[in-house]
Amino acid sequence: MPSPARSEYEWPTLALLAATYLIWCLTTIHAQSIGPLAIPVLALTMTMHSSLQHETLHGHPLPNRTLSVALVFPALGLLVPYGRFRDLHLTHHKDATLTDPYDDPESAYFAPEMYSTLSGPMKKLLEFNNTLLGRMLVGPALGIEAFYRTELQLLRARSRQVWMDWGLHVPAVALVVLWLLTMGQIEWWAYLAAVYMSQSILKIRTYLEHQAHEQVSGRSVIIEDRGPLALLFLNNNLHSVHHAHPAVPWYDLPRLYRSRRQQYQARNRGYVFAGYGEIFRRYLVARKEPVIHPLPGRNRP
Repeated sequence: MPSPARSEYEWPTLALLAATYLIWCLTTIHAQSIGPLAIPVLALTMTMHSSLQHETLHGHPLPNRTLSVALVFPALGLLVPYGRFRDLHLTHHKDATLTDPYDDPESAYFAPEMYSTLSGPMKKLLEFNNTLLGRMLVGPALGIEAFYRTELQLLRARSRQVWMDWGLHVPAVALVVLWLLTMGQIEWWAYLAAVYMSQSILKIRTYLEHQAHEQVSGRSVIIEDRGPLALLFLNNNLHSVHHAHPAVPWYDLPRLYRSRRQQYQARNRGYVFAGYGEIFRRYLVARKEPVIHPLPGRNRP
């Protein structure tokens, strides 16, 4: 199915960007007056900013890609350079390798030989991480540690692209720090708590976005949620639809899904949930899948 026609300037996305930056600025400036509520407000704002970065790396919201990227600099969540997010996520969109623990940089699975080298306590931690509660509590720490470990290896190997991405990220983050030092009224521990909380919220989205399945089309989820989380994740809950049409803007995904709902559900082999409430009920303290990739051929000789 061809992507729906859209205007050159995607005003819903631009409006969300403006609102996101406005809320972030006002919250950091008035954090002392807002009190503890500033932490979750900032966390939600950072989560939305991450979702908007995701839109940008797929070619939105302006016809000029450089200007679009400039709109989402710097990373309010501090931790991940935009360029690294872009390159890793676009690699993840190679559907033939989805969920592969080696070839999919967003896979949560381990290959058997990778898992066998881990200590007993780490295996227990990863089992806890495969529950939704664990993914939200320890998932951000595990994910960031693994990301930085790999990034350090690439930097030591003198990867030119990785050095360039970090070289752009550091001064951009310095602008956030400068703002917080000169205009902000929020304590550093509170801002970092918001950063971690934002990563935790994002783990709700990524928790079951993909499953191990023999058929490529059966690996991406559909969550028929139309509530606050769907907006926060910019309809990425319709993930199978997004993978089928990555160039379609977020606000067109629900209409696209409704137009061929049965076909999309048949295509993704019925990997469908009614909403995030169902996911919390079923998987808050229960593991959805094993830590080791359950299909053969996902290990290296």
